[in-house]
Amino acid sequence: MIEDDLRAAFVRHEPLAPSTGALRAAIDRLAATRRRRRQRFQVAGVTLALLAALGVGVPQLRPDRPVEGSLLFGQPAGAQSGALNILLVGVDGFGEDPPSRLADSILLVHIPADRSRPYLISLPRDLEVSVPGRGNDKINTAFFDGAGQPRPDLDAGYDRTRQVVADLTGVRVDAGAVLTFAGLRRITEAVDGVEVCLPNEVRSSHSRRIFPAGCQRLDGAASVDLLRQRRYLPDGAFDRDRNAQRYVAGLIRRAVAQDVLSNPVRLTALLSAAGKGLTVDDDGLPLTRLLRVLPELKSVDPVGLSLPVGPPVGPPAGSAWRLRLDPKQGPAFLAALSEDRLAQWVAQHPEQVNAVR
Repeated sequence: MIEDDLRAAFVRHEPLAPSTGALRAAIDRLAATRRRRRQRFQVAGVTLALLAALGVGVPQLRPDRPVEGSLLFGQPAGAQSGALNILLVGVDGFGEDPPSRLADSILLVHIPADRSRPYLISLPRDLEVSVPGRGNDKINTAFFDGAGQPRPDLDAGYDRTRQVVADLTGVRVDAGAVLTFAGLRRITEAVDGVEVCLPNEVRSSHSRRIFPAGCQRLDGAASVDLLRQRRYLPDGAFDRDRNAQRYVAGLIRRAVAQDVLSNPVRLTALLSAAGKGLTVDDDGLPLTRLLRVLPELKSVDPVGLSLPVGPPVGPPAGSAWRLRLDPKQGPAFLAALSEDRLAQWVAQHPEQVNAVR
């Protein structure tokens, strides 16, 4: 009897209930928008990863948060003007979650407004800079200080490094990535190896491997081995930075040859191959502009450069040797970077170019 009364009550009140059609349509539209946005960020993440493999892999990738007036984020997808700067931070550690992090490779990718070609600018890890909260210290300590312990926060480490690099160079950092060895190995394998051209033989201090002078295709393990080398190279960490630039150049050429950059299916496959070695933080930002940059480039062969520095200076008590900006060439180089005149600077200082092939 009670059940019959309940059924009768539902029948009487059902016509009074509002239609669910509009609500269902709104939910469907929201779900479709979120799916499209997630797909855009996955593709954009791979594009950044291809730029980001500077010798230490790609396990953490995050486009930087938007800033007002940014040319990379927030403008219509059709906007094609303005230089772009992408900060790539390579941290130490060989596993997925090492207990500590130092930024031993810092690379600024500058894409000029005329889209002529990318410039890979290495910032030496021993460069003395002003680190918030620490005073003058090596630039590689900025990441460690920001990330904290005992479980490093990679985003916080990146933010601190980004702040220091922006203050040093005077340019806006439009996007960035945090990198380690594990992702590099998987990305390299996903493109069937990367060709690296070495001017001199390199002997690994970590294995018995010998890398002969000349061009050679390296698999993932060999790439990691080469890009760890510093101790027995003539110029130490400077040579390691140059080898990182040679690897980036080879990776970009490999991706172009395999049509990875313009084929969404292959981009997605590369993203899947990276697995835990690549994570994307979309922050709800449209990254279609970043995807449009690479096809705009007149040449994908990058120019390798190093920030001009002077000789090592004596360490303060209890500290290690440090490098300081070259008092003559350093400010001129940074002015050319901030004013988007690197092509002219390179023409005037060809001896400062690092051969990447």
